[in-house]
Amino acid sequence: MTATVLGIADDRALGSALRLIVTRPHSLAAAKAAVDDVTAAMDAAASRFREHSELSRLNARPDRVTIVSPLLAQAIGAALRGAELTHVGHAIRLAGYDTDFASVPQQGEPLQLVAQPVPGWRAIRFSPATRTVLVPRGVELDLGATAKALAADLAAAAAWRAAGGGVLVSLGGDISVAGEAPDGGWLIQTGEDSAVPLADGEETISITSGGVATSGTTVRRWSRGGVVLHHIIDPASGLPAKSCWRTATVAAASCVDANIASTAAIVMGENAAAWLEMNHLAARLVHRAGTVERTAGWPQPEKSKLIPTIL
Repeated sequence: MTATVLGIADDRALGSALRLIVTRPHSLAAAKAAVDDVTAAMDAAASRFREHSELSRLNARPDRVTIVSPLLAQAIGAALRGAELTHVGHAIRLAGYDTDFASVPQQGEPLQLVAQPVPGWRAIRFSPATRTVLVPRGVELDLGATAKALAADLAAAAAWRAAGGGVLVSLGGDISVAGEAPDGGWLIQTGEDSAVPLADGEETISITSGGVATSGTTVRRWSRGGVVLHHIIDPASGLPAKSCWRTATVAAASCVDANIASTAAIVMGENAAAWLEMNHLAARLVHRAGTVERTAGWPQPEKSKLIPTIL
């Protein structure tokens, strides 16, 4: 069997490493241009780190009904859907994650962290039909992880329309594929840090559609007053989750679904495996002690094919 020749482009977007892979190398430039258009549009619409982004302007208009763009409406819809499971909100700003992660100081003064539930997301009034949003005073919309996952899904679809064949887009390890997969499927290596180079011997899976996302507590970390913090918030306390899992990787019908489920798994802790099984979501959970638990058909290392399902 002849190996598929792939075209690959590496870049940065949305504060993360971007990798684009296409099965038609001659169309790589067209695919990359399509991906760049999507990520630039998402950055302008949904970044909370840009003062003049559409999201920042929305957060600066509390208690006022605002009509938002179709892209921001789509991102808000995905984030609120995720919030129903994870409730992750503006508490990450209170924990010190108040700038692009590359700029977050790794050490800092103690924070006055008080355990309290994450407030407010249920008070947001959003109509997908009219694209109207009302953010109550004291509540802040942060689309973070779901916006990046949505960008991966939209970018893969746009690149496929531009280039045909098969397309894989990875944004900081949030992976989405579109079109016809190469022979043997898209091979994806699991790991805790998407920035680490691929290595022989690491567990690898194969998918032909959908998306894969990983959430964890070991990579995006910083310290305040000697207390180690991370970006996944437990809704019961409003503080970084004290999960039994250090990493959760999920395959689903879209990168957004995979991202929602992987974040929820970290927050759910010991209840995550049963919830993933109930929802037929293939996942790989890595315990703090290093043991691995697999759910809903996630293959053992010697087997590699996964069929993503719907969250």
